[in-house]
Amino acid sequence: MFAELSCLSNFTFLTGASHPEEYMRAGLETGVEALAVADVNSVAGIVRAHVWAREVARKVKERAAWDAEYGEIGPPRPPHLPVVRSYPVTAQPRLIPAARLRFTDAPDVIALPQTRIGWGRLSRLLSVGRLRAEKGDCSLQIADLLEHAEDLHLLLVPQAHPQPDGAGGWGPHMDALTRCFAGRIHLMMAPQYDGRDHARFAHLTGFAQTWGIPTLASAAPCLHHGSRRRLGDVLTAIRSGCRVEDLGRAALCNGEQRLRSEAEMLRIFKGFEDAVHRAGDLAGSLTFSLDELRYDYPDEGQGETPTERLARLAHAGLRWRYPAGAPQKVQDMLEHELTLIGKLNYEPYFLTVNDIVDFARSRNILCQGRGSAANSVVCYALGVTSVSPEIGTMVFERFVSEARDEPPDIDVDFEHERREEVIQWIYERYGRERAGLCATVIHYRGKRAIREVGRAMGLSEDTISAMSSQLWGFYATDAVMDHRLREIGLDPSDRRLRLTLDLVEQIIGFPRHLSQHVGGFIITQGRLDELVPIENATMEGRTVICWDKDDIDALGILKVDVLSLGMLTCIRKAFDLMQRHHRQEFNLATLPPEDPAVYDMLCRADSIGVFQVESRAQMNFLPRMKPRNFYDLVIEVAIIRPGPIQGDMVHPYIRRRNGEEAVSFPSDALGEVLGKTLGVPLFQEQAMQIAMVGANFTPEQADRLRRSLATFKKHGTVSEFRGLFMRGMAKNGYDADFAERCFSQIEGFGSYGFPESHAASFALLVYASAWIKCHHPGIFACALLNSQPMGFYAPAQIIRDAREHDVEVRPICINTSYWDNVMEPDGRGGFALRLGFRQIKGISEEDAGWLTAARGNGYREVEDLWRKAGLIPAVIERLAEADAFASLGLGRREALWAAKALAKTKPLPLFARELEGEGIYEPDAQLPQMTLGEEVVEDYVATRFSLKAHPLALLRDRLTPP
Repeated sequence: MFAELSCLSNFTFLTGASHPEEYMRAGLETGVEALAVADVNSVAGIVRAHVWAREVARKVKERAAWDAEYGEIGPPRPPHLPVVRSYPVTAQPRLIPAARLRFTDAPDVIALPQTRIGWGRLSRLLSVGRLRAEKGDCSLQIADLLEHAEDLHLLLVPQAHPQPDGAGGWGPHMDALTRCFAGRIHLMMAPQYDGRDHARFAHLTGFAQTWGIPTLASAAPCLHHGSRRRLGDVLTAIRSGCRVEDLGRAALCNGEQRLRSEAEMLRIFKGFEDAVHRAGDLAGSLTFSLDELRYDYPDEGQGETPTERLARLAHAGLRWRYPAGAPQKVQDMLEHELTLIGKLNYEPYFLTVNDIVDFARSRNILCQGRGSAANSVVCYALGVTSVSPEIGTMVFERFVSEARDEPPDIDVDFEHERREEVIQWIYERYGRERAGLCATVIHYRGKRAIREVGRAMGLSEDTISAMSSQLWGFYATDAVMDHRLREIGLDPSDRRLRLTLDLVEQIIGFPRHLSQHVGGFIITQGRLDELVPIENATMEGRTVICWDKDDIDALGILKVDVLSLGMLTCIRKAFDLMQRHHRQEFNLATLPPEDPAVYDMLCRADSIGVFQVESRAQMNFLPRMKPRNFYDLVIEVAIIRPGPIQGDMVHPYIRRRNGEEAVSFPSDALGEVLGKTLGVPLFQEQAMQIAMVGANFTPEQADRLRRSLATFKKHGTVSEFRGLFMRGMAKNGYDADFAERCFSQIEGFGSYGFPESHAASFALLVYASAWIKCHHPGIFACALLNSQPMGFYAPAQIIRDAREHDVEVRPICINTSYWDNVMEPDGRGGFALRLGFRQIKGISEEDAGWLTAARGNGYREVEDLWRKAGLIPAVIERLAEADAFASLGLGRREALWAAKALAKTKPLPLFARELEGEGIYEPDAQLPQMTLGEEVVEDYVATRFSLKAHPLALLRDRLTPP
């Protein structure tokens, strides 16, 4: 038996030329029973190899069960025919977790954890090196390895170039290593294919015998197949910032540094066959698997069990939500949910989310939960969500089920301006050794691939730009690609161009680097850095793990999404303004429900600035949908999405809703699934139920389909289920066209899935923002402007919409404006919207703070801002350009003239004002009056809007036909 213990994957970014999964597949095909994916100072790619191996094991198990029940597939081999080698359909490759450690003071080492403890030591060792370096780097010394030696087995990697000690650079460190890793150390020998391998192996064997350690053979592959050699050179060129032809000795000599079979290794290591066999023997002794990683939910309870604490908080929250007493139905739902949560031991998960939400509430940070388990009575009672369980129609077991052993999903949206407070509190509460953000793997996509591969291949920037501009025409068929290339003046038969396009296609999907997830937090009871390595993020004050959300989902690790939403910032600011000016105190749960005036406004498509329904597509759909209740908003949020549109579900739903088409169901079973949406599947949950009810998917198959939908795929896997789905639907008698449309919708969800649970939470924010806009349009516009940037519309459209709703909008004024836009009395018993300094380009909040703090009884001239507030002339010029001095009787040009006259430094106090009879008076400049058109242009330059006129109003007479 041979095992390859040194596979370098493409998660050693811009170095390895093969995916971890490709190594596992190649190992299966070549008969290598065990492989270690050992990337440089990283374990970022091993989960993908682990998942691939686990999927193979599942398929082998299915095949064995089929063969046991129905017999082997195909006719038996006649006895007179020889046995030929066939594809190893029953082989199951095994992944050995590993990492290649690169030190600043020693050659490389491959560390192989023997046990779960060894994995924890390796993870902490990598965390030490990563946290002392900037993002993407790792700084390790050999002393760090000696401190984290427990249950680690080492393969010493000799340096390729000769060393004075004749030991590949290991001579000075052998004494310490052999003492610390006694019996757990091998010297790795790898061929370099330079004609001197045999002599090199003999030399290393002698050195190993001197120190009493065994040798071990490895091909040290950086390719799973020799055909990837060219791509390997391109990756090196990208990493080095040069062209492929300039690589020199950095290029691969040949394509031999690939994964080898046992027979090939025995031939290469002829005379040293024992080293080949030792690799297999060592692999047999390394029994640790990633399946052994167990996630422990954080438990911060003091003096009571998680079950007791959750029950106490849930019942207290129910009394808070229902001061007059909760309906019996809600109480029964709560007890049912608590019982199910207790059976699955999910109490710590809900308590962790509750702690985060409690902190936000204590700081007056508005938040709203969403997700599969968020629309439950427990989350409503805890204050995680404000969607009443009486409104929802979802069954709790659909998301928290005894049959599916995985954590429920709750995402919490916070105000986008204050989410960082919540993130830093999580780090402070749980410690950085227990909490970290998920990673996001940035993959090569079309434009980046063309740009970077094109430069490495020596194409001109003009050629690269032209190819990138035609991206959508590429990769359909060769004929289409050739046609597109000729259109942009390129020769499709050019060898370099053809090779570049081939390499671009190969590199698509390769990982480029790690980034941080938008807000997915991993929080553990024990040390997170013993579960997965932690490293610094680019953003100061943040740390991240090296696995992405798909990886942790595959390992069953809890993730709490701490996300940001600009509309929550807007709504909270609107609530504050309503309380300040109208003495009305509202929150998301206490807004007057089902207000007919709100739905009338939405039916008119009067939804500029309203959450989720402000796009042109939604505004076009609202008058056709005619929403009249909350559940209509749930459907409105979910229906204008790729899934329903791609599945052609939008028009049938509208026809049925308007009575133009009879409501019918393909079967009674699907009628229960599709009843609330008039027989048309609109939600991701319904697509899942159709697969189970209509296509006879098993719970395991449905769960795999759900996972493929939940990843917002960069590499689609939903289509793998097409045959199974279509056969199942046909077997149950469903029309092929209906089945095809259902699966098209499922594929649409694969690119952007939107479940009912998320739509319900978003619908509440739709209603809240629409209610504020309907009853307080000035406050809504003020809050929306103060929350920018967000949404579809620029300040000019928001201000114009507010004026159309009879809101008086007042210009920026040096004596009455603040940093934020504010509401001020209009003198008629109402309020006007006073625009703030935040609308001026080039003005900072600090500048506005100095200006307002020193204002006193007001400024009388331009120079006062410089003298009293200490603003630099450049800032005063920005104010003048925005026409902020109009209330002083100064036009834009006059104010700018005065601002330009200010000196760069303040004069001494004695000379700060003119002395009577001694001052030098400059005659007033007679500046030409600006036209209305010039005023509008300058307004847009300074503030991106104008209150004086719409730009097209100046051209209306020319645009209107006679």
